[in-house]
Amino acid sequence: MTKEDIAYIAGFLDGDGCIMLQLVYRHDYVLGYQIRASIVFYQKQQYIDFLAELKEQLGYGYIRKRNDGMAEYTIVGVTPVQEVLLLLLPYIKLKKKQAELSLRVLEKMPGTGNKISPKLLLKLAQEVDKFAFLNYSKRRTNTSSVVSEFLKSHNLLDSVETDSQVRSNTRT
Repeated sequence: MTKEDIAYIAGFLDGDGCIMLQLVYRHDYVLGYQIRASIVFYQKQQYIDFLAELKEQLGYGYIRKRNDGMAEYTIVGVTPVQEVLLLLLPYIKLKKKQAELSLRVLEKMPGTGNKISPKLLLKLAQEVDKFAFLNYSKRRTNTSSVVSEFLKSHNLLDSVETDSQVRSNTRT
């Protein structure tokens, strides 16, 4: 890809895309929650071929048609999201804070096959909470407080340490 192609894709992400980190409940996970990283590009279904070209250029993700006439090209996962954000970062303008926060969180995630500790999950969940302000989240219910309560209720964290971490994070 040329620099112009990369800059164009970054501009498209700024205008018709979204960078997200989400806390997702998983009943089959020991820690109860995972951090899901994703990049989504939106376009009317009549331009789905354009999204297919983007997918071919970036090499990751999937495309789906929504019921409202829109189509989404979604990239999910630590490594794919990191690679795409690092590629686009020099050209991203409007969503630079989201991209930088995502990269900071993702670089702290354990590699493939390694498990995240309860303490690290909670620390990163507190960083994920910052996306509520950057992305104007309205329906978000899974927060670091919810993760903390789950970890405490399953005796996976020292509750005294968790309470002080949560208090100090709410002041920043």
